[in-house]
Amino acid sequence: MLPSPIHFFALLLTLPFAVLSSPVPWQANQDASHYDVLIVGGGPAGLSALSGLARVRRKALLIDSGEYRNLLTRHAHDIIGSDGVTPAYFRAKAREQISLYPTASMKNGTVTDIQQVNNSCFAITDADGNQYTSRKVVLATGMKDVIPSTPGIDENWARGIYWCPWCDGYEHRDQPLGLLGTLDKVPGLIREIETLNTDLIAFVNGTLTPANMAALTATEPDWEKLVKAYNVQIENRTITEIRRLQDGGIVKSAVDKAEYDKFMVYLDDGTAIERAAFFAGFESVQRSDLGRKLGVTLVNDKSLLANFTAGMVTNIAGVYAVGDANSDGSTNVPHAMWSGKRAAVQCHITMAEEDAESAIAQAGAKAKRGAVTRRDVEESLLEFIGKDIEGLWR
Repeated sequence: MLPSPIHFFALLLTLPFAVLSSPVPWQANQDASHYDVLIVGGGPAGLSALSGLARVRRKALLIDSGEYRNLLTRHAHDIIGSDGVTPAYFRAKAREQISLYPTASMKNGTVTDIQQVNNSCFAITDADGNQYTSRKVVLATGMKDVIPSTPGIDENWARGIYWCPWCDGYEHRDQPLGLLGTLDKVPGLIREIETLNTDLIAFVNGTLTPANMAALTATEPDWEKLVKAYNVQIENRTITEIRRLQDGGIVKSAVDKAEYDKFMVYLDDGTAIERAAFFAGFESVQRSDLGRKLGVTLVNDKSLLANFTAGMVTNIAGVYAVGDANSDGSTNVPHAMWSGKRAAVQCHITMAEEDAESAIAQAGAKAKRGAVTRRDVEESLLEFIGKDIEGLWR
């Protein structure tokens, strides 16, 4: 037998107001596929961002495509406390440690689309059709080197042919080195490499032309003096192949970290020149176009513009760019980790400010409502059960 209306309302008035006020709307953060932050990319920058968010118990998901700029690199260097670690081990160890935090999630996959729903929500889709939403997005999507089609370069990339002297130069110090790139790249390469060895040959692959020389002189008036000062030989003949003679991953010194790669450079007139290793000045591009599609500003149509003094934020509210992909021009593991942590801190602070504003506004609204009346209860109940309350008494 149903209670009388008076008894029923008396019972309802004993329940917490939160139950009887307007029905709790669907909240994105209660949904399993909704996150405070979604991170795209599982290199050092993305992992650092995830770690920083996990430390303050933000619900965050990292989606990793498994494509890394240093995928083939023998060892990662200049990482204090982990110098010489293999990149794969570095990532695996980081994942193992971050997995201990219950609010951090990681999965392998490729994000194919990100749509901004509003200033506080993004809709994300991966290649398997899975869909997620998040309040913020961190792009740690990295860069990709544009490697020439010359036989032997791609096959030996990151294993004797490098782009970063800080990452791999020390292992080839005091060895005969080659510089690979167009003429305009030569001055910068010389300045970066000359402390490692003075036996340098710049292979400019036919780009030493009067027009290119004049263009370089306009921007680097003393480039020819620089070349002479360091006794750098400029080789203008076209490379037809770079062939490996010896693998420095095998022939190496455990005492002083030296790696002894050996290559033969074959030129278009049939001659050949031996070099131990090479440093290249090739172009690089965004590995992913997610940032561009979102509307993030690109610098020189290349790097995602991020304000690194203000937490790696971009021109799109709620989107952050970290690691090699962003525009601050620094591309190394320590920098990637720093930028990821900086974005994590900014994400957390921004969301905390947003949550505080919302909490204050809700508290003010409650104060204005005052005491709960019978009419409040009746209207709330109607919304809560979706029925005409009079039907309960029939």
